[in-house]
Amino acid sequence: MNATQAARTRPVEERPYRYRVERHGAMRVPGVVFASPGLLADAEQSLAQVENVATLPGIVGASYAMPDIHWGYGFPIGGVAATDIAEGGVVSPGGVGFDISCGVRLLAADCDRRALGPALREVMDGLDRAIPRGAGPGGVWHLSGPRQLERILSGGSRYAVEEGHGEERDLVRCEDGGAVADAQVTEVGERARERGLGQVGSLGSANHFLEVQEVVEVYDTAAATAFGIASGQVCVMIHCGSRGLGHQICTDHVRLMDRAMTRYGITVPDRQLACTPVESPEGRAYLGAMAAAANYGRANRQLLSDATRRVFRRAAGVSLSLVYDVSHNLAKLETHEVDGARRALCVHRKGATRAFPPGHPDLPDDLRPTGQPVLIPGTMGTASYVLAGVPGGDAFHSTCHGAGRRMSRHQAARTVTGRELRARLEHAGIAVRPRSWRGLSEETPEAYKDVGEVVAASEGAGLCRTVARLVPVGVVKG
Repeated sequence: MNATQAARTRPVEERPYRYRVERHGAMRVPGVVFASPGLLADAEQSLAQVENVATLPGIVGASYAMPDIHWGYGFPIGGVAATDIAEGGVVSPGGVGFDISCGVRLLAADCDRRALGPALREVMDGLDRAIPRGAGPGGVWHLSGPRQLERILSGGSRYAVEEGHGEERDLVRCEDGGAVADAQVTEVGERARERGLGQVGSLGSANHFLEVQEVVEVYDTAAATAFGIASGQVCVMIHCGSRGLGHQICTDHVRLMDRAMTRYGITVPDRQLACTPVESPEGRAYLGAMAAAANYGRANRQLLSDATRRVFRRAAGVSLSLVYDVSHNLAKLETHEVDGARRALCVHRKGATRAFPPGHPDLPDDLRPTGQPVLIPGTMGTASYVLAGVPGGDAFHSTCHGAGRRMSRHQAARTVTGRELRARLEHAGIAVRPRSWRGLSEETPEAYKDVGEVVAASEGAGLCRTVARLVPVGVVKG
């Protein structure tokens, strides 16, 4: 990028926590970045991806970026883009990412931190044994074969609960009632099925985790009460997605769309933005396969919840109730107002969380008065947050999804060894159960942005409101 281009594309502050990149070149809409000055400085490389996304056919509003924006595949992580289906709007697998329906689930215990204390070591040791994790195969549920996998792909958490791995409330408190209705199992390729068959109910690796937490501060008592959390309460946060199955679906459909774009007269500035119209055969095929992967991700978190509940009951006599489960890597068909008219849109959220406002019809009855819970994981040794959707939320009712990386995994591993990091966390009172020392060091807190600053910028931009802050008591890592 030369000096003229840099000057032309530099974001301009429209108001606190909202910056605008004006249209230029092939951009069809402007770019909008929600950030503080400090967070914006960390996002400079990713702004080119914000501009690239703005060139997609049918895009409306803006190419949005959340405060935790960082470099991703095609789309920035923290990117939101909606396309108008009736106007030839496209769907792009890069706007969802490889870990389809990666998301967060929060469970609330019927005890506080002090009551759990005597049993904490036994709980953590039990979770260490019970929670499969790492890059390879292995899962809580040993499926009988391909037919049972198909039932998971079509039924998600709903099928897991029907098979005895949970309770009815789990479905009420899960996005889409635990399963995306328009899954097309036939669009999931053979290699994806092979990869998914042996990983149902597993964390995976990288930034995925299971964390025992304590609610240390409540900012909105009414919302916290509706969600089922209170100050001092023990919670469990689970962050994982669709494992190798979702990764393979993304790979397969990027390849198909890359070959098909010329038939639709579509050109993109980056082949990682491969896309086709939502209503094209390729677009419908991807959305059907993506929905199946989303159901796999929901079932994955459901099974991990079930395994966690067993450990808590056996080790501490404690029960866990689901607060909410929501994805942050998904494309969804939603209706929103654009330029004064209601339009059917394909809303891509990649590293961004849906944040529906109070009164939204897609929320369960008991959460409709307060708005949707939004679950924001921090990093090991730092806080996580529970937020809520707000009226008039921007970016098609979306907000951040976490702290956002600022350092590559290789860079992170050079700053600290796994053993050193574990000793540091244990000294701070956080029990750590890693699968590998290298994997632990790659996720050192210094590798991420300040999650408190990310949340403050999200709230300052009017995307959400803060309900509670939680801190880690124990961490299970891949």
